[in-house]
Amino acid sequence: MATRDYYEILEVNRTADDGEIKKSYRRLAMRYHPDRNPDDASAEDRFKEISAAYEVLSDPEKRQAYDRFGHAGVNGGGGRSGAGFGGFSAGAGFGDVFSDIFEQAFGGGARGQDSGRGADLRYELELTLEEAALGKEVSIQIPSSAICEVCHGSGAKPGSGVEDCKTCGGRGQVRMVQGFFSVTRPCPQCNGSGKIIKDPCTSCHGHGRVRKNRDLQVKVPAGVDTGDRIRLSGEGEAGERGAALGDLYIQVRVLPHALFVRDGDDLHCAVPVKFTTMAMGGELEVPTLTGRAKVQIAPGTQSGAVFRLRGKGIKGVRSKLNGDLHCQIQVEVPVHLSPRQKELLEEFAQEGGDSAQHPQQESWWNKAKDFFDRMGL
Repeated sequence: MATRDYYEILEVNRTADDGEIKKSYRRLAMRYHPDRNPDDASAEDRFKEISAAYEVLSDPEKRQAYDRFGHAGVNGGGGRSGAGFGGFSAGAGFGDVFSDIFEQAFGGGARGQDSGRGADLRYELELTLEEAALGKEVSIQIPSSAICEVCHGSGAKPGSGVEDCKTCGGRGQVRMVQGFFSVTRPCPQCNGSGKIIKDPCTSCHGHGRVRKNRDLQVKVPAGVDTGDRIRLSGEGEAGERGAALGDLYIQVRVLPHALFVRDGDDLHCAVPVKFTTMAMGGELEVPTLTGRAKVQIAPGTQSGAVFRLRGKGIKGVRSKLNGDLHCQIQVEVPVHLSPRQKELLEEFAQEGGDSAQHPQQESWWNKAKDFFDRMGL
């Protein structure tokens, strides 16, 4: 099934700024949160779709790539499932394009492999909201290329040597000329290394590196969010025949939470409350990331009221202070009433006709009557 346009998912225009995107995400995430839609099986899929769209459009680099290349620009042409890794080399795509052009112009030939530093790797790290907020040290396993321990990265069998490539004279590059075009490219014979191995290492077959799983300990700082990236220098792929190591980029993805929706350093949650508590007032206990907190409900509090708990949000990696927790109160209407409860509610309804007890309802109906009069209805 084709992925829908991310701007369409978040219900914003392609020219929307960061504030508009964040505001729309927060609104939709609250609406389709699975815990607020227990009877709607599609709500969870919709929530995941909204989160995936926001992950891309809230990141300037990802958004730019998406605007230029669509889903292929952010999914690497294939999409992903869960945590994992993938090698990438900035500019490799352009190199392939130009190589194809000049192979056709100059009669083809073997395409040389990049003999420079090792490729960078990306690992998508999934964290719970608590782990992202408080920080954590995690163990990850990276399947990548490592320097061959037998030949120490030279690619040659121990005791043997290497010689200069006769095609390029040891320079690693060859010049190709046709008319007024002059192009320098890696030598196809030695793959740009300038050297030829006479007796390759039996362990790495002359490449100087072998496939190997590596276990790493990664310290995730407190306050990270989806889209943040941690760089581990020299932990990427090993270079060809002793070349420099690439880097490892840990891409953070924070999983949806059962209670909270994150908005920057602030947290939002919806709290169901009995209508009797809303009418008569009382004390309400609400959860925070570090424990419990109490909120005083004043008599006559209306559904939708938001209580702000200062400092109960998240301290971002670039922030000096903690964000806030915003608790939105939602009245919960009782179900499966007993005969006695129905009787009491009917008595309450008969006694509740005074407009002073329902000011919002009275005001709304006055506006509705004015509308009917203007429309002649």
